[in-house]
Amino acid sequence: MPLVTSNYSVPLWFFNHHLETILPGLFRKVNGIKYERERITTPDNDFLDLDWCRNGNTHLIIICHGLEGSSNRPYMMGMAKIFAQNGYDALSWNFRGCSGEPNLTERAYHSGATDDLQVVIDSAIDKGYKSISLIGFSLGGNIVLKYIGEKGTAINSSIKSGVALSVPLHLHSSCLEINKPNNILYAKRFLRNLKNKVVEKSKLLPDKITLNGINDIKTIIDFDDHYTAPIHGFKNAIDYYEKCSSLYFLNEISIPTLIINAQNDSFLSEKCYPIKIAESHSHVHLEIPKKGGHCGFPGKDKNGYLWSEKRALEFIENKTNK
Repeated sequence: MPLVTSNYSVPLWFFNHHLETILPGLFRKVNGIKYERERITTPDNDFLDLDWCRNGNTHLIIICHGLEGSSNRPYMMGMAKIFAQNGYDALSWNFRGCSGEPNLTERAYHSGATDDLQVVIDSAIDKGYKSISLIGFSLGGNIVLKYIGEKGTAINSSIKSGVALSVPLHLHSSCLEINKPNNILYAKRFLRNLKNKVVEKSKLLPDKITLNGINDIKTIIDFDDHYTAPIHGFKNAIDYYEKCSSLYFLNEISIPTLIINAQNDSFLSEKCYPIKIAESHSHVHLEIPKKGGHCGFPGKDKNGYLWSEKRALEFIENKTNK
């Protein structure tokens, strides 16, 4: 499939990628959407909180957030809103520990946790949905792509299409990008939030989560090496990155899937733009706008929708029969 030519253009007052990334998250208000929360139990007796927008449609959109995000982030609510207002049912789910309270078990969420996405999908199928599309942002986009790829041609026939935005398809090199000086504010914020969650979890599970060495953790790679990898069964951070990078699962994708990664996304490395794979793949569509930042794509239309939201709707409408 040839690369998709993008028609996205950023408003003139967003004159650099940091503004494109930060301002939509800080100042955008998404009105006219109200979630209904459902809590489901995982096979290991933990819980996931799902936030629903129901229209009674048989086509469901399942939306996955990014690192330290939640269903209440503007990019999540905006995506849920455009689909809900176009007749779809929309489900924004919160990863473990991201819905406002700590989860119950030692494990948390991570970039390759497709087992939790499977629990959410199974719950939706049990409710009678026979047409489902998956959308993911950043870390959530990596989960979506990895899930679709690892299922390959054996993917449940209910899963019709996927969209992934601002995706760190190659995790290690993306972590190296985040650690560069121009991203230091983002890196510090992510790391602070991750450490705070570990501190809270250690109070609940002191026999399983210790704070030994936490003050020596200076980067996200350090954090993944110290906590993410051993807790979730990986040898170390590099082993985790190599086994969970969605880049290595793209060739097996068997349903229409759109990847949107802006050229000026400072979180992404060169490996996150799989041009050669897209050019020879019949199901992977790769769109690389010149601008957009990370999960930003600012510039609302008269209805308050962002280009990225309209693009996701357009793709799913064109590739999926409701």
